[in-house]
Amino acid sequence: MTGPAPESNEPAHDPEVLQLAAKIFELARHGDTDTVAAYVDAGVPPNLSNDKGDTLIMLAAYHGHADTVRVLLARGADPGRLNDRGQTPLAGAVFKGETEVVRALLEGGADPAEGQPSAIDTARMFEKADLLELFEAQ
Repeated sequence: MTGPAPESNEPAHDPEVLQLAAKIFELARHGDTDTVAAYVDAGVPPNLSNDKGDTLIMLAAYHGHADTVRVLLARGADPGRLNDRGQTPLAGAVFKGETEVVRALLEGGADPAEGQPSAIDTARMFEKADLLELFEAQ
């Protein structure tokens, strides 16, 4: 006697689904805020991640799109979600010197001590005193 097949947490490998996911990652990377918001509102998970563990918010943050970051945060994206290398969106924004994105992530609850290296470690490494002061003010 066999029971129902176990549900899989594996992403669908349908070429059309993969193509759509790749498009949404590009939209986040390029800061197409309204379109990203529309896809998430239509059911795309706000914490969708690619094969490297980079989420939509990670890509938007790393590429300096504060408005896209805010829209994703408002729709439930996790500002502290680590990618496969243990990096956070906040550390990526610090590395790239994206102060407005850093502020948006902090307002959304990001922890500057999370990740390897953390946003604090990254700010120290790249001598970003203004961001260190911002973290201390939190």
